[in-house]
Formats: sequence, C-alpha cells, structure tokens
Amino acid sequence: MRVVIAEDSVLLREGLVRLLADGGIDTVAAVGDGEALVEAVREHDPDLAVVDVRMPPSHTDEGLRAALAARALRPGLPVLVLSQYVEEHYATELIGRGAAAVGYLLKERVADITEFLEAVRRVAAGGTVLDPDVVTQLLSRRRHGQAVDSLTAREREVLGFMAQGRSNTAIAGRLGVTEGAVEKHISGIFGKLGLGPAPDDHRRVLAVLAYLGHT
Repeated sequence: MRVVIAEDSVLLREGLVRLLADGGIDTVAAVGDGEALVEAVREHDPDLAVVDVRMPPSHTDEGLRAALAARALRPGLPVLVLSQYVEEHYATELIGRGAAAVGYLLKERVADITEFLEAVRRVAAGGTVLDPDVVTQLLSRRRHGQAVDSLTAREREVLGFMAQGRSNTAIAGRLGVTEGAVEKHISGIFGKLGLGPAPDDHRRVLAVLAYLGHT
C-alpha cells in the first residue's frame, strides 16, 4: 500500500511515517500543507491519503479542503482525516461527499497502533471508519422528528460500531452477545430511522452515514 501524509506537525508527521512503516505500509510523500498534498496525489497516485483537518496558513479547514480537492483530482481516492477535536461540520461535509473509502478519526486514536493500522487498511480497501466520539456527537445533534431520540442505548452502541465498518460478527464479539441479537438491534435501528432493508453490511453502513451526514 502506498500512502501520502499531510500533517503540519513535523513530529506527528514523522511519527505517522514510522507507524505505517512498522505496519508494512509505504509512505510515498509526507507534506506539511494542503497544496503540497494535492501535488503529491497528482504525482504519486497513492492508495490512501492521511490528512490533518487544520493546516497552514489559517489552521482552520485547509486540510479538509485539500482532501476534497485531491478526491476531485482522483475520484474515489481513499482519505483518512485526522482531527484534534470532534468537528461535526467537517465530519459531516466529508461524509456528505460520499461515504465510501473515507475515515474521520481523532488524533488520540493513533496511540492505539493496532486500531489505527486497521483503520488505515479498512479505508484504503474502500470501507468507512468514523470515530466513536464523532458518531456520538452526530447522533446527539441530528434530529429527524424523534427518530434518533427513540434509539435505545444499545442501538446507539450498535450503530456506532456499524459506522466504524464492523461486521455483525465483530459487533457481537465486542458486545458479548449473539449475532442474532445484533441483527435484531440493526433491524430496530433501521426501522426507527425509516431506512429500507439492505442485506449488504457495507451498504447498511453507508446508509447510516448518509443519514447522519444529510442536512
């Protein structure tokens, strides 16, 4: 796998390069601003871009804008965005442009090397990864009548795992319940959110993310 990293902190940038290398992943470019990211994508045609949201010069949303520009340059480019804080607007905008092959993680998740590398590989393979804290905040603010409020605590938990791209088997293992119980919770979630049945796990995740990201 070939990755481009865009992160203005030299320390974190080099740390990401080292983490990816230890996981057998090749970083073909590591840059410090959005313009350099777009140029690196044009030059190297990577399998994934790992991008910080806030980058020079204003340290607001340059990283996200550059990620969207890179995806416009190379449609379908997998992008994993890293953020210091839960920034709903940016997460929603990224998801709203197409939920396939995108991820949004808080930087603190990088400390869990196994989870971070798993997220990198999942996004590069076309999956979706959304930080659990982002899911919680989106759910707490998103309103569609009283649909979201009607979800039980366990249904919210299951929905969070679905947004991370977890399979029914993985969710069951995390929660210590049967797959049948997970399927029942998922059925309840989609019923309450007014989403039609979709037998494919990936499509169910995309439906949830599209719902959360819709404004």
